[in-house]
Amino acid sequence: MTELMIGERYIALDTDGYLIDLADWSEAVAEALAQQEGLSLSVEHWEVLQLLRAFYDEFQLSPANRPLIKYVALKLGPEKGNSLHLNRLFNGTPAKLAAKLAGLPKPTNCL
Repeated sequence: MTELMIGERYIALDTDGYLIDLADWSEAVAEALAQQEGLSLSVEHWEVLQLLRAFYDEFQLSPANRPLIKYVALKLGPEKGNSLHLNRLFNGTPAKLAAKLAGLPKPTNCL
């Protein structure tokens, strides 16, 4: 287990860097996790992260790549809901990295 320091608060992470307690998520946590991954979150990143959180609220799971792409396409249109766009935003691992940054569990079928 590792930790992330946000202000004066420690946030517990599992060995893969995902939040142990999903209630610890905040925009500051997302920014700090993104920084660890070498990302600076843009408006496009935030659109996907908010969608992922809505998906999780509705289905209680983190989507793998295909369902993520379909969901983004449904909500934001095909120009954003495609693998090229999501791979560009999330360093080639959109389901895993976006779930991590959105404060969600690791998708079950992602290695």
